[in-house]
Formats: sequence, structure tokens, C-alpha cells
Amino acid sequence: MKYKRIVLKLSGESLMGKKQFGIDSARIEQYTEEIAELVENNIELAIVIGGGNIYRGLDASESGIERVQGDYMGMLSTVINGLALQSILEKSGIDTRLLSSIKMEQICEVFIRRRAIRHLERGRVVIFAAGTGNPFFTTDTAASLKAIEIGAEIILKGTRVDGVYSADPEKDPSAVRYDKLTFDEAYKNGLNIMDMTAFTLCQENDIPIIVFDINKKGNILKVLKGEQVGTLVSSS
Repeated sequence: MKYKRIVLKLSGESLMGKKQFGIDSARIEQYTEEIAELVENNIELAIVIGGGNIYRGLDASESGIERVQGDYMGMLSTVINGLALQSILEKSGIDTRLLSSIKMEQICEVFIRRRAIRHLERGRVVIFAAGTGNPFFTTDTAASLKAIEIGAEIILKGTRVDGVYSADPEKDPSAVRYDKLTFDEAYKNGLNIMDMTAFTLCQENDIPIIVFDINKKGNILKVLKGEQVGTLVSSS
């Protein structure tokens, strides 16, 4: 395998499947099959989960809720998703640990860097929830921070499309897909890969990102074998 320790970034929306809201257990079971293959190949896997299928802090102002409060509500949504993912993974016999950036001793462990690394070394799938634990930061930023802290070699950003395009391929049929980009090229072209804070963290710490179609079976394993899947964004 080309990579040994990875961070998989899953958006909350990816857990909706064909639903308009909430969690589609069939979609999580699909991801579980993929994750099981990684565990069998001794890949150390950490997952950062979003919460947009339940609540997005950025939408708070529209409902009259203060932004900070809304962001905390979004963080709690990621914990709900983490619990759902953990439950189905363990139902399939995969040992997991759910770590939160906000203390919730009754339902999950608080994030401690050395403990997280130890879980990975013991073959457990680690699920990071509650983002960074701070308002005004996205789960993309949480993925970047956690990848740096645990010494991950790469971030896999699962999306609904098969890579990074010059424009939104769902709106512009002439959009061109990139196989490879540097961080500088992505920035100059204004490509929306991650929020700027997350993107800068990856660039400064030389952590590559692969953007790929999470819903195509076998894609994660292909990435780890070094096959051309999605778009690689790196320093060179």
C-alpha cells in the first residue's frame, strides 16, 4: 500500500444517501464494506465526520440563532453522525473509538493526541467528531488539524464527484477535471477544494489531499494502492 495512516473526510451530506435529511443506514453500510477492506489491509484509518445532514452552523443566521450557538449545534450534529457510524462499524466487527473535541464522557472519549495515535496503532478505526471544538471553523479544518496531529500521510476527501473540476460539473458540462494540482495552482484558479484555513494548513504542513468519488465502490482501496483516482492536490 502507498499509504499507511490516512484521514478520511466524510461530509454529513454523504450520510444522507438518497434521503433529503438525516442518516441513511444503507449508505453507512456501504461505507462500512469499504472501511473493512482497509482494516484487513492494516491501514490506520481516522475518519473526520461532518454534520450538514442534520444542522449547519452557517445556516444559523437565517433562523435567528446566534452564529456561535449555531456552530456548536453543528458540532453536536457531527457527534450524532459519529455515533451512527460507530454503531454500524462495530455491528460489522470493526473495532472503533469515537473521539470528540468537546467533552462528553458519557458517550465518547475526549480527543487526546497520544491516545488517538495509540488507538490507530492497535488497529482501531478512530472517528473524530465535534470538529475543532471551536466555533467559526469547519470540519475541513478539523480534518487538516487532526491529520497533522496524528501524523497522517494524506487526507482523502470523499465527495459526490470524481475529482476537482475547473467549474461545477453538475452545472457546467464543459468543466475540465484535473488529475493533479499543486496547492498554488488550486489557489490561483480559485478552486473550491477546502475552506482556506484547512487548505493553508495542508499546504504549510505538506499534507496532500485526494478528492474522489466516495460512492464508487472500491475507490478508497484504489487510492491507497496508488492508482489514479480523483484529483491529487500536493505541494509539487
